[in-house]
Amino acid sequence: MDPAALDAADPLRCFRERFALPEGKMYLDGNSLGCLPRETPQKLANLVDREWGENLIGSWNDAGWVSAPERVGAKIARLVGAADGEVVACDSTSVNVFKALCAALSVNQGRSTILSERGNFPTDVYMMQGLETLTGGRVRSRLVDPEEVIGAIDEDTAAILLTQVHYRTGRIRDMATTTAAAHAKGALAIWDLSHSAGAIPVDLNAARADFAVGCGYKFLNGGPGAPGYIFVAERHQADAIPALSGWFGHARPFDFEDRYEPAPGITRFLAGTPPILGLAALEVGVDLMLEADMAEVRAKSIAMGSLFTALMEPLCAAHGFALASPSDPNQRGSQVSYSHPNAYPIVQALIARGVVGDFRAPDVLRFGLTPLYTSFAEIASAVDILRAVMDEGAWDRSEFHERSAVT
Repeated sequence: MDPAALDAADPLRCFRERFALPEGKMYLDGNSLGCLPRETPQKLANLVDREWGENLIGSWNDAGWVSAPERVGAKIARLVGAADGEVVACDSTSVNVFKALCAALSVNQGRSTILSERGNFPTDVYMMQGLETLTGGRVRSRLVDPEEVIGAIDEDTAAILLTQVHYRTGRIRDMATTTAAAHAKGALAIWDLSHSAGAIPVDLNAARADFAVGCGYKFLNGGPGAPGYIFVAERHQADAIPALSGWFGHARPFDFEDRYEPAPGITRFLAGTPPILGLAALEVGVDLMLEADMAEVRAKSIAMGSLFTALMEPLCAAHGFALASPSDPNQRGSQVSYSHPNAYPIVQALIARGVVGDFRAPDVLRFGLTPLYTSFAEIASAVDILRAVMDEGAWDRSEFHERSAVT
């Protein structure tokens, strides 16, 4: 596999210039924070200087601020196989997980257990546990080993909460098969799309998913702390009770009534005033993603992962790396992960030499492969630099062992 030839034949190569990529960095961390689209600063400057600075409160109507959550949500819906009116952009992923859990319990009354897998992304698990505490144990959270999830669904399982692409390993879980298994036992399915939307083809409605959540700052390139989103299948919206009954989820928010009445449809899952700056930045990233052909995105992701793992094979043998992702490229998302007992200082040594990946406890190096702006040449160079770091023992400098707050 010749990286230069692969880059020359890449149908997505024109997207790279649409991002502000820093000189001297090979950025392989788009699965943690996506790069800055070049259009975003101009969009935000116009919003701040003109819409806010000049038109002030009038922009809620004139500039369409008030409808931004639904507008951006409708665009995200096109990326995740949902219909108009089934996705709204709002809040953080964690908050939306809580909303989805409560909504599922309100729809599937008479059942009290939320089921997930050990090693799922912590915020999903913490929200389950927090709900258990909040309800005094009336709602139960249950964790089982990943391969035991389907068999663990029983008559008390209200919903399963799973991640489509695992944050640490990149393993893809079969959404359609798992959802069907849940439905066969009377349970609902909630999916976390944080590492899949914008990275692999997602089709919530084809899989008959009930609820889903995701974030906007990874493959959707919405910027740090970008709003997340929540999907509620249209068939559940009338019965799903919004636990966070904020004024923007009211049927008539500007009537300022004393009693809450949920809005019809997906907007009942809004809570407080929308974060307009964050939604504006997110919309730029989503629009960029919609320009790309997801089949081409997925094909490039698989090709990049295959190149990376092939180049890494000699390092695995020589320096003790072990592939932590599935070996089958069709079974992993747009990242490749390796385990190593010295993973943290190795990642820091790579960053010092311009290769930006990240570390996940206890021993995983993650490399995000973002098809819109990652090149095959960068992957080859990154592996060359990793080889040098290991051959020279450069990772064992004292400063690389000092743990930062964010890893």
